[in-house]
Amino acid sequence: MSVFPEPDITIARRISRALQAEDFPATADWSAAPVLRFFSDWRGANPDPRLETEVRVLWSPTVLYLHFTAKYRTITVFADSEPNGRRDQMWDRDVAEAFLQPPGSDPRSYKEFEVSPNGLWIDLDISHGEKHDLRSGLRRRAAIDEAAKIWRAELAIPMTSLTSHLDPSVEWRANFYRVEGPAEPRFYYAWRPTMTSEPNFHVPEAFGRLHFV
Repeated sequence: MSVFPEPDITIARRISRALQAEDFPATADWSAAPVLRFFSDWRGANPDPRLETEVRVLWSPTVLYLHFTAKYRTITVFADSEPNGRRDQMWDRDVAEAFLQPPGSDPRSYKEFEVSPNGLWIDLDISHGEKHDLRSGLRRRAAIDEAAKIWRAELAIPMTSLTSHLDPSVEWRANFYRVEGPAEPRFYYAWRPTMTSEPNFHVPEAFGRLHFV
């Protein structure tokens, strides 16, 4: 298992093999990627390993890849979406989320990506509390393993939707989250705690660091 150099750093590893089915990374590349794990809430409290989330990050010069593995107790998802799988207000059901802030961004601006256990998705451009459709052109796939009570999802995000120039030597800011439950009180989990009084993931000051290797 890979060890992160500091607790607020996660690693994006460059893919080293040809893409496989549906143009996603090979299993061997995912297996070699460092694993980020979290199972505490947005305040860094109430740890529950039964809701552990794993995140892996891979990259190529043209695409950023995210892989989520989520243990679950129940699954609550929307059954309806736009024809391409996009669904607004996805955060009202079970999702895994990534907030990404490339270098040079306004401190209050970042990109938000969400994916659900049944493969619905949304991508947003957030700036000073306002949200707009990002239209990133992402691809995704997801699957639920009912026997193991785990769901998995992958996102392939075009790099041009994130930055006009990728410099792998410069760190990004990022955070990863998880929501589960059909009604309040729901479960709100975060990699880097936001420490707000009520659940709130939109705290860029709390983002960790993302390094490309």
